This record gives sequence, structure tokens and C-alpha cells, in this order.
Amino acid sequence: MKKSMTEGRPLRLILTFAFPMLMGNLFQQTYNMMDAAIVGRTLGSDSLAAVGASSSVQFLVLGFCLGLCAGFAVPVAQRYGAKDYPTMRKYVFNAMFWTAVLAVVMTLMTVVLCSQILRMLQVPDLIFADARNYLLVIFLGIPFTLLYNLLSGILRSIGDSKTPFLFLAFSAVLNIALDFFCILVLHWGVTGAAAATVFSQAVSGILCLILIIRKFDVLRPQKEDMVISSEISGRLMRMGIPMGLNWSVTAIGSMVMQAANNGLGTVYVSGFTAGMKIKQFMMCPFDALATAVSTFAAQNYGARQPERIKKGIFQGAVVGVLYGIIAGGILILFGRNLAMLFVSSDAAEVLDAAYKYLFRMGLFWWTLGILNVCRVSIQGLGYASRAMVAGAVEMIGRVVVSVFFVPLYGYDAITFADQTAWSLGMIYVLIVCIRTVRQVTERMKYENAV
Repeated sequence: MKKSMTEGRPLRLILTFAFPMLMGNLFQQTYNMMDAAIVGRTLGSDSLAAVGASSSVQFLVLGFCLGLCAGFAVPVAQRYGAKDYPTMRKYVFNAMFWTAVLAVVMTLMTVVLCSQILRMLQVPDLIFADARNYLLVIFLGIPFTLLYNLLSGILRSIGDSKTPFLFLAFSAVLNIALDFFCILVLHWGVTGAAAATVFSQAVSGILCLILIIRKFDVLRPQKEDMVISSEISGRLMRMGIPMGLNWSVTAIGSMVMQAANNGLGTVYVSGFTAGMKIKQFMMCPFDALATAVSTFAAQNYGARQPERIKKGIFQGAVVGVLYGIIAGGILILFGRNLAMLFVSSDAAEVLDAAYKYLFRMGLFWWTLGILNVCRVSIQGLGYASRAMVAGAVEMIGRVVVSVFFVPLYGYDAITFADQTAWSLGMIYVLIVCIRTVRQVTERMKYENAV
């Protein structure tokens, strides 16, 4: 169901759009958590460490896929807001073509370099084989990850956040069932958890493709739209690649941080993995809210309505901060109990490590409300390169802590690396977002007057 966000109350539109996305993200993180919980509870803490030892490189590669697809969807949303449907369909076709090309290239590169990547992360020999098997299957599923995220991003760009949620919810239930089957029945170990994730992601992507072909005429390219345009391709790349690199640059800092943590031993790897799973789950509202605000900004950019853009971004950031305060309190008060979803109560050292990480993150959780909403809003307005710098700032924060402070303070430094990155990124992105909105407003006022 397509929906215009250029008319009506901004906050209501944003929250209505964000809710199905939030539910979809929660389902997605639920099955990610189930992967970890089933692995940790049935195969042991070493297997859990094997799954988590490569989480930062997964974020690097899959994050690039997510950012790329989100960037490709921005011109679609802008043309939809401007009601320029023929051009919009050309963007859809060109985006699908280049996504297919990138899927082949990225899959080949990551599969070939899989072992070298894990060596670079200093993965302990005890868990290296399991970590390699898990990561290899995840990399083989990159084409399905790109397929689902591109098509769901295109659907959201025309205001439909409900349909991707429904497919993702079905995929989550399927993934959990396959986890039990592959691990407990087929005895595939951590490889089974990865296979379940990839297969369920493939189902989501294929269902989205079938739906668009059958139900969304406005998106389905016609014969005259099926031309690879250098102008359209160039704009897609100018939006998609910086947004993909934004995720990846941020992930480089996470990789350095994880490599430093991997060197501290399997106790801290397991504790950090449990904390990361909870962190990813608790970040779902930020992701949904930020994407909703970005879509709102992009459509109203196409409709030339600067005042609505300002109002939507401000209200979205306020909601993000309020959620951050509440969620941070939950991490502070109940972090240890949450960690017990993944770790047996007998593993006291692992639980202590996980709780320390969660408690200290909770103190700074509110900063993510501003950081995520402002950064993605800048992208929605078409300034992807400015948003990419925010990722570089976060990377620098994590690298400095990991390289200079982990050798001195060990795991204590690890538990403050994220917060350092968030605080630096928030300060930068807030200043740049205000500047970008002012520039867009002045340009639109001038163009409307002319």
C-alpha cells in the first residue's frame, strides 16, 4: 500500500510509517537473538564466541549492502514525492541492475577472503574453524540480503512499510524453526544457524519481488524504462556508495574494537557477543524511526516543502531521545538478566563482562536518538557524502580507544569505545544537519519564488 507523506501531521505520519518497520526490525533481531541463544544454550559458550567473533566484519559487509540499498531508494522517494513516476521507474530498473552486479562482485570477494579476514580479527584458534564456517555461509547469502533490502527499501520509499514487515515476520518465524531443525536435528552446529538465516532471508526477498511484479504497477518498469542510463546510474551511485561506505567506515572501527576484544580471551568474546545481541535488539526503534524520518524528508524534498522537512526532523529527534532515555534505563537496571538469555547462570565471568558492557552503554543510549535521526535525514535530503563523514568520526573514536586504551585498561576500555564514537558522531551530525536543512530551505524558497 503506497502512501504519500507530503500531507498531514508530520509526527503522526512518521510514527505510523515507523511502527511496521519497528516490528519488522524486532522480528529480525529476535531471530538473530534466537540464533545466538540456541547456539549458546545447546552448543556452548565457545560456539557462541565463534558466531560473535566475526560480528563486526558482518556489519562491515552487510552494512554496506544495507546502506547501498537505502541510498538507491532515496531518488525513488524523491521522484515519488514529486509525482514523477516515469523517472521513478527508471531509477528502479537501474537500481536493480547495479544491485545484481554488486551482488556477484561482493560475494566472490568475501568468500575468497573469508579466512584472511578472520585472521586479521585475531580470532582464537579454538573457535576459528566454526567462525569460518559460519561466516562463509553468511557471505554466500549476500545476493539474498541485497535483494530483500533493495526491494523493501523501494517499497518504503513510496510509503509502504507494512508489506516488508509482513514478509520479514514470516521470515523470522521460518528462521527460528530452521535453527532448531538444522542445529538439533541435522546437527550442523554453527553452520546450521547461518544456513537458517540465509534461507529465510532469501524467502523474504523472493516474496517482495513477486509482490512488486504482481501488485505495484507504479514501480514495475515498462519497456521504455529498461535502459541503463549514465545519468541515473551516476546519481544512484552518488547516493548509494557513500551511504554504504558510511556503514562500512563505522564498521571498520567496530572491527578494530572487536580485534582488540578478541585478544582478551574467549570469556570477553562471549560476554561481548551477548552484549552485542542485546544492543542490536534495543537499537531497532532508532533504525525504524530514522528510516521513517528519512523517507518523510525525501518525499517532502521532492514536493518542495522545506517547513515540513524541518518539523519532521525535529520531532523525530525528540522521540528518539525520549526512547534513548527509557531504553538506557532498562540496560542499566536489567542488563544482567537480559544477558542470561544467551549465557548460562553458571558462567559468572561471562555474565559479568556482558553486564558491564550493557550498563555503561545505557548511560549514553540517548545520544543515538540524535545521531541516527539526523544522519539518515541528511541522506534523505541527498547529501550522502556529508553523512558518510559521521561514520568516519565514529570510526576514529573506536580506533583511538581500541589502539591506545585497550592495552592499558583492557576490557574496561572496550566498554567505553561505542560511547566515545556515538558522542563524537552526534556532535558532528547535529551541526551538519542544521546546516543542511538551512541550505535546502533557502534553495527551495528561492526556487519557489522564481
